[in-house]
Amino acid sequence: MVEKKFLKSKPVCQATFYLPDDIEAKEACVVGEFNDWDEAANPLRKTKGVWKTTLKLDSGKEYQFKYLVNGSEWYNDDKADKYVANDMAGENSVLVAID
Repeated sequence: MVEKKFLKSKPVCQATFYLPDDIEAKEACVVGEFNDWDEAANPLRKTKGVWKTTLKLDSGKEYQFKYLVNGSEWYNDDKADKYVANDMAGENSVLVAID
């Protein structure tokens, strides 16, 4: 799940990414267009039993992303704004950062 908060002082979408509850993880990160699909750039931290991280993204754009769990398992966000086909015969989640 992704929670979005748009800042009034500048064109920024503060996006908090949560790993879905039904996914068992020892480590997890969010990977996408906002970090050039870098698998180590944005790890999720486990806080109070929930894996999450918050990123500041430019507003007015759409960002494809996926969750990488345990270094080899890829997951979409079941509550993404939408989904698009990827080059791997699957789909990517999409965050729409438009207020």
